[in-house]
Parts: sequence; structure tokens; C-alpha cells
Amino acid sequence: MPPAVADLDLRDRTVVITGAFGALGAVVSQSARAAGAAVAAVGRAPAAKVPPFGPGIVAFGGIDLAKPDETAAGFQSIADRLGSIDALVNIAGAFRFEKIVGGGIDAWDQMYELNLRTTVNATRSALPFILKRSAIHGAGRIVNIGAAAAVHASSGMGPYTASKAGVARFTEALSAELKDSGITANALLPSIIDTAPNRADMPKADFSRWVKPEQLADLIVYLLSSRSGAITGALIPVTGRV
Repeated sequence: MPPAVADLDLRDRTVVITGAFGALGAVVSQSARAAGAAVAAVGRAPAAKVPPFGPGIVAFGGIDLAKPDETAAGFQSIADRLGSIDALVNIAGAFRFEKIVGGGIDAWDQMYELNLRTTVNATRSALPFILKRSAIHGAGRIVNIGAAAAVHASSGMGPYTASKAGVARFTEALSAELKDSGITANALLPSIIDTAPNRADMPKADFSRWVKPEQLADLIVYLLSSRSGAITGALIPVTGRV
């Protein structure tokens, strides 16, 4: 098991978290801050409509990560305001259930855009800043959120799992590309995450078997820390008891 968050030190690091206004993103933002990081919480909704995160976490809203130019401008604003970018956690994404028979191509395009395209755009926009900082301290970090279901898709999961499989392959390619830079790139592959929307969608499920956001956050903070330097290109299943 990774060390407790309190045992990890992210002081003097600036971490950007996409999808930070959602259930998992909010918990990861708080965990990274508890470990000492300055946190840029990125979301598509206007920041003015998001409840304050508290000291040390700055909300950057209204950024559509599916648009390369808008994403690049948003990350430049983050670097200008917080001084640097040392690490990136790509959580932004969505789920859509649709079968191939009777379904359309729109679901495939939507899942690609919201799950893979956002991850690629955010990473490309963050990398110039992370590379600059990594040249100084040699500890740049990128953590992506994939999906355990992408390893083997079931009925109705084609568009979603295809996009998340893309996140896995992207992570592997990115890791190989960055091996000489001191930057690590890894992905977590969770099963069902215990969030209010998932409970509402599956009210008869045994929630105790699902993965809690705090459990994912602990592992993410570990992967952001200097202790994880030997881990890169990993696709880590976090499946609870599903």
C-alpha cells in the first residue's frame, strides 16, 4: 500500500487537476493540497459557480479541454498566476452507455472528445511548463484516469471503453517519449467509483464493493510524489471488489 497522504510531501509543487469540479476531482484536489501542493482546479463550468475549495486551491473555470487553443490559453493562465506547473492529473471525462446495434456514431465521437481528446490537449498544453520545471528538479508527473472496463468491453460499453483504451495507449506512448526527461506518466484503471451519481444510477448495488474517491486520491498523490520515480508507463487497476 502507498504511504498515507500525510507522509508525502508535495510542497513547492504546482499540480493541475482537470475535471476538478466533479466528485473525484474535488477529492483529489483536497488530497494534493493536504500533501502541500499548490493546486489549480480546472473545470468546464464557470469558476464563479463552483463553491470555494479553500486556501491553496485556485479554481480555473470555463476551460473547454476539447479545444486545443482554449486549453493552451488556460494553462498559460495557470502558469502565469501560480508561477509554474510541475504535475498534471487528467480526470476530466464522461460516460455514455450505448449499444452498437441501434446506436449511432455520435456516441463514439462524444466519448473520444470528452475522454481522450481532453487528456491529449491538457497534456500537450502542460508539458512545456512541466519540462521546464523537471529540468530543475527532475520530478515531473502526469497521472491519467483510464478505466478497468477498457481491458475487456461489455455490451453497451463500446464507445466509452474504446476511448479509455485510447487513454491507456496514450499513457504508454507518453511514458516512452518522456523517459529521458525525468517525467513519469501513469494511468489508474478504476472500476465503479463510489459517487452520488453512480449510487443514483445503481441504487440496488453493494456500494461497499466500489472504489472510494479517497482511495484513488491516495494513490494519485503517491504517484505525484518523489517516491514514485521508478514507476512510469504503468496501467494500475484499482477495482475494489467489483
